[in-house]
Amino acid sequence: MRHTIFGPVLAAILCTSPALAMAASAGNDYPSEAIAEYVYACMKANGETRPVLSACACSIDVVASLLTYERYLTASTFLSMHQLHGEGADIFRNSPRSNASIQDLRRAQAEADVRCFKGN
Repeated sequence: MRHTIFGPVLAAILCTSPALAMAASAGNDYPSEAIAEYVYACMKANGETRPVLSACACSIDVVASLLTYERYLTASTFLSMHQLHGEGADIFRNSPRSNASIQDLRRAQAEADVRCFKGN
């Protein structure tokens, strides 16, 4: 039952979150849906509490300040492609562009962890 109400409650929180509002007004090029997806996945990985919501919202703000949405989307796509099996997927796992893109995202997320999750 918890999952049934969690989605709408999270959506309401995300819509009223000052951190998310700041991100939108800070001039980053991330669509609201991408921000909400990031925060939702972050909360699923770190806990579904109010402090984690704040840390996850902070985290996407940091990532957005370090990577354009296009670079974030490219890296996210490469990460998804890493999960594929077979020879055709090797191009995504072993290409210099893929590796560099993923490293950029991981560095941005590490910086976000340092800035946003220090108290959690």
